Amino acid sequence: MRIGVDARNLTTSMTGIGRYVLEMSRHLAQLGHELYFYLPQRPYGDPAELPAAKVRVAHASSSMRRMIWAQGELPRLAAEDDLDVFWGPAHRLPLFLDPRIARVITIHDMVWRNMASTMRWQTWMADRLLMKPGVLIADEIVADSTATARALTNEFPAIGKKLSVVHPGLTTIKGITTTDGLTRLGIADRYILFVGTLEPRKNLLRLLKAYASLPESTRRQYLLVLAGGQGWRLRDLTGYIRDLRIEPFVRLTGYVSDTDLSFLYTHARFLAMPSLYEGFGFPIIEANAMGIPVLTSNSSSMPEVAGKAGILIDPNSVQSIRNGLEDLTSNEDLYARLVEQARPNASRFDWKKSAQALEVIFEKAMHKRLQLRSE
Repeated sequence: MRIGVDARNLTTSMTGIGRYVLEMSRHLAQLGHELYFYLPQRPYGDPAELPAAKVRVAHASSSMRRMIWAQGELPRLAAEDDLDVFWGPAHRLPLFLDPRIARVITIHDMVWRNMASTMRWQTWMADRLLMKPGVLIADEIVADSTATARALTNEFPAIGKKLSVVHPGLTTIKGITTTDGLTRLGIADRYILFVGTLEPRKNLLRLLKAYASLPESTRRQYLLVLAGGQGWRLRDLTGYIRDLRIEPFVRLTGYVSDTDLSFLYTHARFLAMPSLYEGFGFPIIEANAMGIPVLTSNSSSMPEVAGKAGILIDPNSVQSIRNGLEDLTSNEDLYARLVEQARPNASRFDWKKSAQALEVIFEKAMHKRLQLRSE
């Protein structure tokens, strides 16, 4: 198959969706398919780390130029490359693709519909305006989770049978797992770990408030480590921590490398991820793969991903989060049962299987497109 990929998510530092695009593409290439990457500007980092693909790079750095590229230059290049299928791996499809090209779109979440207040307005507007036409013109639609598929069906009832669920796979976070790295990050004690961008949807303020309400003896026993780059609307997080009087017990690491992330997962008591909404939640299975359980929310995709390797809390209740933190720091029998389930839960998610499932969906889309052309 000649597969075109809208690879714009590879132009920034690695995110969950960027990892999805990279790993799914890598495994599609390993299945023997010919990939074409279309990017509005040069990829972030070392291009040699990209999967085997023909790369088409434009010079569209501004939002307006990227939009013109996506709806004009990209469809032209896709036609010239004689693609069998075009894949929009993140909520978008060009509206004017050559009618001979099958088209598939992946939807990761419905944050714009269900959690609009947690988004930057530019991102909210783009998803609101571009997701619907992408879904409607797609021959096949892929959702990351059953929860996202259900939300999609509620929003767009007409999509019918062209919707499939394909879970992402697990990318093993590799690195050296010595304690030297912990010392460098100012961590000398046992700790609870949060991993993710520091932004409103991650529910950090409630997590911090719940942590602050624990007995001081528990906080002395387990620090709270927040690992992730600064997002938006949480610029005074240090001030909030100071107001809660928990400065001695909280560590902000900033964005961390995979090596640092590896030993942070390895030495943590558990992962705390009480997000308000997640389309999937890669840190859940990354933590499980390192043998640690999770505290996560009872909403959207998180119960589906955590399986039996975590406890579920109400993300809107500080008391519920506190109870979960207390259970995982003090109930050794519960903790041991969850640890036992951690690695088996992570093993459910495999990029090779995900790529094989996507391959079948591409074939279905091509068959539909062929039928349309013969009518």
